Amino acid sequence: MRNSDAGQLAALATPIATTQLAQIAVSTTNIAVMGSLGVGAVAAGGLALVLFNQIRTMCVGLITASGNRIAGAVGAAGKRGVSADAEVRDIVRGSFLIATVAGLLGGAVLVGLGYSLQWLGQDADVLAAARPFMVALAPGLLPCLWFQVLRQYTVGMRRPQALLLVTLGSVALNLGLALPLAHGWLGLPALGLTGIGIATSLVFLAMFLAFGVLVRRDRRLAGALPRRPWPVRAGTVRAELKLGFPIALTYGSEAGMFSVLALAMGTIGPAALAAHNVVYQIIYIVFQVAIGISHGASILVSHAAARDEFDRARTQARLALQGAALVAVVTGLGYVFAPDLVLAPFIDTGDESTVALAHTLLLIGIVLQFFDAAQNIGTGLLRGLKETSAGFRLSLVGYWCVGLPAALLLAFPLGLGAAGIWWGLTAGLAATAGLMLHRYLALLDQRERDTVSLHAHTPPLGLAAGNS
Repeated sequence: MRNSDAGQLAALATPIATTQLAQIAVSTTNIAVMGSLGVGAVAAGGLALVLFNQIRTMCVGLITASGNRIAGAVGAAGKRGVSADAEVRDIVRGSFLIATVAGLLGGAVLVGLGYSLQWLGQDADVLAAARPFMVALAPGLLPCLWFQVLRQYTVGMRRPQALLLVTLGSVALNLGLALPLAHGWLGLPALGLTGIGIATSLVFLAMFLAFGVLVRRDRRLAGALPRRPWPVRAGTVRAELKLGFPIALTYGSEAGMFSVLALAMGTIGPAALAAHNVVYQIIYIVFQVAIGISHGASILVSHAAARDEFDRARTQARLALQGAALVAVVTGLGYVFAPDLVLAPFIDTGDESTVALAHTLLLIGIVLQFFDAAQNIGTGLLRGLKETSAGFRLSLVGYWCVGLPAALLLAFPLGLGAAGIWWGLTAGLAATAGLMLHRYLALLDQRERDTVSLHAHTPPLGLAAGNS
């Protein structure tokens, strides 16, 4: 194990993970403000946020590979001893165009869903309250995605430190805007849920502008960042979408499986659904650390692969999995020895049936969260090799051919109920992780053999010149 490799992974993963955790704090703040408006606002606002987050996640997937492409360009240019700035600017311009189109289309889809969900049996009063909130959220998708372009740029350039500062500031700004706009404080009109949506869109815009200023002040980052959005090369956009579409579909596939299993939990009973939602939220918070590790390892793999450093690429996979295992063990100790303390912020401990189920799911969650992290790391590693289509195909096998059938079989015919669903979910995540990691290592072996073979058949420079 190389200390430099571990240090590089930690340096990249830490600011990304903390930024992810801070973003969770923004959504938690919104839910808290909704709670101050009443139960109906929580129901309507929660529905709108689920739809917004689903659309945002898939749109972000379209541009996620730009960080890997930038890291690969920098690594390859460094190997040749030349500058990658022109290629990096080309990638960033293409990514901004994709983000803009995706943001416009995604916002239109979000507004359209507000008017079409009535045909899927959703409560009319909930939809009536959710629609203006969704309309207010829709414009925020554009600056949200522009921010993600800059985020991928800084990560690809291996300088993501400013991310955390901007995201933490957004938490305070969101609270300072959402409360007055929702309740009509400081002489503002009381806009309720709509006010929260307006605040969120303004916060996304402020995050993008603030991050842009910080990036421009960084001499290294400013030098490779384009000053105007044109020209955009069609080939660059096609290359980005070729990698991005499978990532977006992978994200959508995973979210879809979790949604189906949540519906299955609802058929078991309210206690099972409540326990599932609470423990899933806890696991989701921990999962943000895995996202940081995955993104960091992915960028380092792109850099290493561009320089034919295959041993280093294998080391990064091992280090990432060790980091995920450490997180699972540390948080798992809390689940085992202090489950009520872990559950207290999310659930009424007086609800004995729900708490008992939540205790069971927490124990399963120790195993589940490791494999959830491992499959996300596998996705990132394959992205580092520009093999996003393979990641999507393998996720379909793991999620839908293993996870979903196993969950339904264990829960219902075999009578394990809520625990059965979580064991099935764990099996699906484990299968996905195993398939992705096996594919990653096989690809590395193949590329190393190809590189060795190429060098063996390439004559030395002097000999080639003498024969010409």
